[in-house]
Amino acid sequence: MRNVTGQRQPVGRPVSPGRRTLTSRLTLQPGRKPAWVRRSAISDCVFCDIIAGRVAAQIVLADEQVVAFLDARPVFKGHVLIAPRVHAETLADLPPAAVGPYFLRVRHISAIMPDALGSQGTFVAANNVVSQSVPHLHFHVVPRTKGDGLRGFFWPRQKYESEAEATRYADLLRAAIDAA
Repeated sequence: MRNVTGQRQPVGRPVSPGRRTLTSRLTLQPGRKPAWVRRSAISDCVFCDIIAGRVAAQIVLADEQVVAFLDARPVFKGHVLIAPRVHAETLADLPPAAVGPYFLRVRHISAIMPDALGSQGTFVAANNVVSQSVPHLHFHVVPRTKGDGLRGFFWPRQKYESEAEATRYADLLRAAIDAA
């Protein structure tokens, strides 16, 4: 595996700059290998490319643990995906030491979203393998309002009218994150 500068980067290492290592071992189901062993190359992961800045996205939060960005095909406008910087395919693949910090960011975004976007609440969810369109752990935080039409797990998708509209939603969320 080679990073943007051509240096070897072992799969399972954080995609972000810096020399952090995975210090905890995972508890896995018998016969199941960690994601960084199962994957042949991290460069096949669009979320890793977003995290590394190789693919453009409307970033609403980027820190040492996560990158959160607008879903390109939102259920409702303002729908955010929160991905850990370290490549993990599923929640079970995320190193135990990273679970708490990761969920603090998910919690934070779900808490600021209603005020930032004028919604009444949020829907927070993740797929593990089945229906996971990108094999990189990510949680969805979707703004919800009573009577918005979302029923069960029927996820109608919307589109932003323009890049400027997506930027407005990202700006609202960034401002709320910065103010919290």
